[in-house]
Amino acid sequence: MAKKKGKKMDPDALLEAYIEDCKLQNMTMESIRHYQTSLNIFIQYLNRHEISPLDLSMDTLRDFLSYLMEERKVKFKTLENYFSVLSSFYDYLMFEEYVDNNLVLPFRKRYLKRYKNGHEQSTRQLLSVEQLSALVSAVMDPRDKAMILLLAKTGIRRGEMLKLDVSDINWTEGSAMLKPTPKRSNRRVFFDDEASRALQRWMRVRDKLGTTTDALFVSYQTGSRLSRNAAWKAIVNPAIKLGFHNPDSDKFEDHFGPHCLRHWFTTHLIRSGMPREHVKELRGDRRAEAIDIYHHIDAAELRRMYLSYIPKLRI
Repeated sequence: MAKKKGKKMDPDALLEAYIEDCKLQNMTMESIRHYQTSLNIFIQYLNRHEISPLDLSMDTLRDFLSYLMEERKVKFKTLENYFSVLSSFYDYLMFEEYVDNNLVLPFRKRYLKRYKNGHEQSTRQLLSVEQLSALVSAVMDPRDKAMILLLAKTGIRRGEMLKLDVSDINWTEGSAMLKPTPKRSNRRVFFDDEASRALQRWMRVRDKLGTTTDALFVSYQTGSRLSRNAAWKAIVNPAIKLGFHNPDSDKFEDHFGPHCLRHWFTTHLIRSGMPREHVKELRGDRRAEAIDIYHHIDAAELRRMYLSYIPKLRI
C-alpha cells in the first residue's frame, strides 16, 4: 500500500472518515457523539493556529493541554477523556498510514498520570445502602424516584433505561427486556418489589399525561421520550442536596451520577455474597471467551438468586 503520509487532507474529511471507522467498529452512538464533540474542539483549535492534524507535534499537544486547562477550565477527568479520544483518532491515522506514529501515547504517559499535580488514583463514588435509601426517600417526583430505583436495582446503564418501552416490562415476573446493544449480552434484567412499587406509582402518573409515545419514561413538558440530560439532572440534583455530588470538585470520587448506581448494584451484590458469574450475567457483561458463549445461567435460577441478594432499602 502506498504511504499516505504527507498527503494534504481536509481536517473535516479526516474526522468524517474516522467517525465512519468508529461505526464500522460497532461503537455505540453515544460514544461516537462524545468522540466527535471532543475532536471538533481539537480540530477547531488546530484551524485557528493553521496546523494540520497530520503535522501534530509535542509542542502542539502541550499548547492544546494548556488551552483546555486555562481557557476552557476543563477538569482533570475531562482532560483524560480528551486525550483518550485523541489517542484513538491518531491510532486510526496510523492504521490508514497518514502518520508514522501516535504522539499522543507518550504525551499522555508524561502529562496525564493521576499522581501528577496532586491527583491520586481515585475510584467511583459508592453509596452505602443507608445513603442510597436516604437519596431515594428525598426524591418526591414519582418518575425520578422510579428511575433511580430501576437503575440501582437492575444495574442497567442510563441509555438502556431511556430506551425502555412500557411493553418491555414484565410486571408478573418483575423483569425488563432491554433493547439490543453492542455492550450487552444478557438483555433480561430483574427488579424487586421496591422498584416495582415505584414503577407502578410512576405508571399511574404517566397514564394521566396522555402521552402517545411508547417510552417508559417521558418528559412532563413534551410527553416525548425523556432525554439523557433530563435523566442526569433527575439523579444528580438530589445527590447535590444530600452532599453526595460536588460539581465544583475535580476529584472523581466527589461526583455522583447515573453510572454510580450501576457501581452500587455490582458492589453490593458481591458484598452480599452473590457468585460473580451471576453478577456478570445480571450486568450483561460481554462474554470474553469462546467458552462463555456456551455457558448459560437458567433465568429462573438467576431471578431467585437476584431476589435473595439484592439489598433492600426499606423505603
